[in-house]
Amino acid sequence: MQRRGHGWWPYLAPYGIFLILVEVERRLPESVAPWMLPVKAAVPGALLVYFVLRGDLAELRGYRPGWRVLLDVLAGVLIAALWVGPFLVFDSLPRGAEADAFDPDQLGESVRQQTLALRLLGFAVVTPLVEELFVRSFLIRLVDVVDKGGDFRDLPIARFSWRSFLVTSAWFTFTHVSWEWIVAAPTGVFLNLWLYRRRHIGAVIVAHAAANAAIWLLVVLSPGDLWIFL
Repeated sequence: MQRRGHGWWPYLAPYGIFLILVEVERRLPESVAPWMLPVKAAVPGALLVYFVLRGDLAELRGYRPGWRVLLDVLAGVLIAALWVGPFLVFDSLPRGAEADAFDPDQLGESVRQQTLALRLLGFAVVTPLVEELFVRSFLIRLVDVVDKGGDFRDLPIARFSWRSFLVTSAWFTFTHVSWEWIVAAPTGVFLNLWLYRRRHIGAVIVAHAAANAAIWLLVVLSPGDLWIFL
């Protein structure tokens, strides 16, 4: 298949648009901001579908259902425990302000379930796809060739180098809010190691999706107030 240009847009566009929409949401009036919830899921998701249909994300192919998918899901559950567990065990750990917590009634109490479903779609489907494709398919390869003028697509998925390992681990950590750094750092390392172990970006996407879905389920079913984790 003939390559199109430098190949950056299928990774940069969904990830960049998602970050822009998050910033836009923060600057909108409180009466309008909640309506960004479906937009944050729909726009990056639509871009991903567009690039997949164009054949630009070939690394997504070849991930087949099988017993190893259970390993990816179990890895995701472990990540969820790693992410939330320390805050449940140690009350002294800093966490986000109550004002930043997800409000399941932000679109109205009558559509609470639909709002939670939208959050699940964005949190456990769109976010893992956008973030993992950018960080552990694009960036992890780009950093090893950018200073040499090479094409990141010439490097295989799951190729290890200390440079790419450290850069992507740091990127994953510091692109989260500061109170999450304590759990984002080991999570970023774990996801990289899982990529090297499974050797397919699909496995990491499933692990990330399972982690976010498990966190969503914990928050929704918890009798306590854990909305800050969404």
